[in-house]
Amino acid sequence: MGSAFAKKDFADYDARNTAGILKDVPLFMHSTIAPATDKKTVSMGQDCEPISAEQFSRITSLLYEAALDPKSCWQPCLEAIRDQLGANYASLIVRPPGHAELGLIVSSAGEYRDVADYPTEIAAMCPFRGMPADRVVTVTDLLSEAEWRASTYYNDFCKDIQCFHVMAADVATKDGCTYALRVTRPEMSSNFDAQDRAFMNMLVPHVKRALNLHLSVHQDRKMISLYSRATAQLMVGVVILDQNGMVIESNAAATSILEMQDGLKVSGGMLEATYANDNRKLQRLIRDALMQTRASCLSITEGVSVSRQSGQLNWGVVVQSVLPDEWTEGKQRPSVAVFVRDMDGKANPSIKLAQQLFQLTPAETSLAIQLANGLSLEEAAEVLNIRLNTARAHLRSIFSKTGVRRQTELVRIFLNSVAWLGNK
Repeated sequence: MGSAFAKKDFADYDARNTAGILKDVPLFMHSTIAPATDKKTVSMGQDCEPISAEQFSRITSLLYEAALDPKSCWQPCLEAIRDQLGANYASLIVRPPGHAELGLIVSSAGEYRDVADYPTEIAAMCPFRGMPADRVVTVTDLLSEAEWRASTYYNDFCKDIQCFHVMAADVATKDGCTYALRVTRPEMSSNFDAQDRAFMNMLVPHVKRALNLHLSVHQDRKMISLYSRATAQLMVGVVILDQNGMVIESNAAATSILEMQDGLKVSGGMLEATYANDNRKLQRLIRDALMQTRASCLSITEGVSVSRQSGQLNWGVVVQSVLPDEWTEGKQRPSVAVFVRDMDGKANPSIKLAQQLFQLTPAETSLAIQLANGLSLEEAAEVLNIRLNTARAHLRSIFSKTGVRRQTELVRIFLNSVAWLGNK
């Protein structure tokens, strides 16, 4: 399969040949106004310099880096916006859906960077409430200077922190949240002009895309975390190998299994079986899966039983090829998934959750769990320190509540239930 970039006629692209192309291309002229260094000193410089494509690219790069950052660090981007517009503050206010008066402010003002609550009483007074999404406005679009000076919002919230000139845009994301981008200058600076608006109008679509990207990536991380936790709680270890057969990821269950080095281990970054015969079989399956991946055929799934030095029941190992798409090329591309299950492992589900699912008493639930883990009724009674007759009485009650007639059937429905996915 050819590269996705080759398909799009970028096969000959070389960053070294294009490093300087965008450096001095002005997008438009901008009057740079130095930000306030304190509440009393404000530079009134009006030196014109171009806002180049390179400068705009740097700001948008910071935007998308923030979107992909698991910790969502937006301050560097806000700082770059603040510097570009000669502002004293650049802030992003987050308002969740259904809570228009609540929010969180992420601000940048030179050395001052902070995350703070956006109080209800302040939000209620804001003149920018209810603006159409993605529209750039300033205070003077909404109020006269006299109205702004007389407003409670300005006097109670903006005046003391030197926020006189305000340029604003509300960005609505696909999950229903509203993000308010605010840039401010002190009174001694000039108001935001048409060139400032032009810059903001170019920036707002990127802010919207970056925020939606952040939501998607964050949601994907959450989903992956949930899937990983579910497989771990079901005692299924998952090891992901790249196109060279090197381990690039493993879930908690697989990590625990590999750390035991009881039949399976990672050596030199590669998954190996301890015994030579088992390892030959395992490596053959991995090679076959890698060849299948490179050929872009149907995914294959094969299994092998791997012996353990401890003498416990063998590991059950399944090897499956991961078919690529045209965008999953490059280093450490997921190519093979290896699933490992302890066939003799004992599970310990949440007793409370099992009670809720099967409407059992705590004592009945404890007995059912022991039976599901393979103990006989006599062995379970001994482990639970109860009389055998008591265990028989519990079992009759369990049969009645679950609608089963045999112990083997009880074990089957219990093992197939979602009780094993609950937190302990």
